[in-house]
Amino acid sequence: MVAKVGGDKLQKEGARKRRHPAEDGGKEDWKKKRGEQEKGRAMAQGDGGRKRLDALSVGYFRRVGERLSEGFEEDEEREMFVENVLAEVKAKASLVATDRTGSITLQRLLPLASPEQVGEVLAELGGELGARFKEVSCDRCGGHVVESALRQMSRWEEFSPKDPSSEEDDEVESTGTLETQMLSLSQVVRDNSAEFIRHVHGSHVVRTLLHVLGGCLGPPRTEARPGAKEHRVNPELTDFEIPTSFWYELKSLTETLMENINLSVTDGAASAVFQTMLTVCHRKRPKLCKQLLKRTMEYLTSRSSAPGISPLLVFLKDQTTSRLIDTIIQLCHKSLLRDLYKNHLKGNLVDLALHPIANFPIQRLTAASAKYKLFLRLFDELVEGVESVLAAGHMGVIVQLAESCAESGEKQDEMMRCLLNSFHCAEPGSRHVCCLPLFMSLLTYEVYYQSDATEGSTQKEVPLTSICYHGSRLVQALAKFKERSHLLSSLRTLSPADLLTMASDPSGSHVLQALITTSSDKGRGKILKRLEGQYVQMACSKLGSRVLEAVWNSASVSQRQSIAQELVPSESKLRSDQFARHVWAKFALSHFVHRRAHWQEIQTGESKKRKLFSDLLE
Repeated sequence: MVAKVGGDKLQKEGARKRRHPAEDGGKEDWKKKRGEQEKGRAMAQGDGGRKRLDALSVGYFRRVGERLSEGFEEDEEREMFVENVLAEVKAKASLVATDRTGSITLQRLLPLASPEQVGEVLAELGGELGARFKEVSCDRCGGHVVESALRQMSRWEEFSPKDPSSEEDDEVESTGTLETQMLSLSQVVRDNSAEFIRHVHGSHVVRTLLHVLGGCLGPPRTEARPGAKEHRVNPELTDFEIPTSFWYELKSLTETLMENINLSVTDGAASAVFQTMLTVCHRKRPKLCKQLLKRTMEYLTSRSSAPGISPLLVFLKDQTTSRLIDTIIQLCHKSLLRDLYKNHLKGNLVDLALHPIANFPIQRLTAASAKYKLFLRLFDELVEGVESVLAAGHMGVIVQLAESCAESGEKQDEMMRCLLNSFHCAEPGSRHVCCLPLFMSLLTYEVYYQSDATEGSTQKEVPLTSICYHGSRLVQALAKFKERSHLLSSLRTLSPADLLTMASDPSGSHVLQALITTSSDKGRGKILKRLEGQYVQMACSKLGSRVLEAVWNSASVSQRQSIAQELVPSESKLRSDQFARHVWAKFALSHFVHRRAHWQEIQTGESKKRKLFSDLLE
């Protein structure tokens, strides 16, 4: 051990005595080389060699973030804290905004600041005449800060004077500063529109700007986790009052963006900007949206393609453009929808429904046409290829076709016949009672029962196991049809164990709930008769308990009494279960045990109220 320590010491001393062969000059070369390495490392990280926030400031803003998480008891304390932090931001707002820690802290701080303070931050970020807005907006961290600042305009009405003749100059100035900076940013976007809308971060700033200028906002954008699945759900928008200047600026911005309509076809980020523009204008400026939709469609249909083939047939199969067309279909008016089908898509719907990308706009077209007579023509064309579409696995097309039939009230019998044929349970007639498990599993009769077509109508008992999401959606749509006899007859042939499986399945529970709650009292009674003996297990299931509650809400007093009589003997089990204890409380089963007459009176009163409200709604 001593020898080892001594050896280490000698090595250290030797290392100190060694000198670079070039002595002083070598030291300078080494520093230069190290500086180049650090610069290269920064370039690799996307910093581009720019100036970064020093470590002391990063630590400060990290502590600010921790303090923000604690919250404030008094408004005065919060206002003083925000003012002090923003004083630290002054003169280095761009550095703070483009630093990861500083960006996150500013995003959390700006909603607590006044419009005047937000306007001052924007003014410093933009610099003189907004010259630096582009650099900050197109930065991965800075873009989020700019978006957060833009979103604060939704509080403009809170600080603007309610009386136009009021002399509250401070309030006018505070909102005016923020308004001025937003108009300045919009001008920068208009001057560099092509670069902004193609940029992965800058395009998000443009989309938020469009929302703010229109006077509507959705939830704030969040960074997606690597590998996380993207959920394309339309966010709920909240409307707010805007200054008059924004009304005119939105028109100017849309005009500038339309000059770059060609980018919407080739670039995914630009396509998303155009989708946002159309969505905002449809909500807030319908006349302007109608013009934009018409011009966009004119551009798309004017592109060159093979002779006799509409360019839309090509665009619908493109990942980028298909999403733009999807939005157009969703927002367009009746005449444009009719023109789209008549001049471009007629005769090609089945081929498009079979395409892995184009089938999504076809789903949107089917949904949009449900309230027009155009749906009848779409249905007649699509119904010819239902079995092929099922084989291709594009279940969304079939589900949407069924939902549109339910919404329009048209072609429901034809849709049911088509599905029975497609799932091979139309002939012989005895197979009709097998349709429900086939629809829910999206399997044909032969596959589900593992039999050949030559075996006739006999089938062996197969436990209900495979219930898929799209199958559940399909049956829920069919449950809204006027004629549901096939589904209800099939449901009544299922064993109590299968019904319990449905009630406890994430997809099947929605089917069972839809079929029971939409049935008549007589039909519901037949289904509940099959469920007898399963109520306790349903109550102890996370999903089954919800189905049981939905059944209870639609059940008659006598049906509720039958359910309660089966549940009461298992009182100790129900009251100790995490799900069933809520069932026990909501069904007032303690009253049922100890004060039966009072319980009966309450249930009768609720039943009368429910019937009264249902009559009013009808």
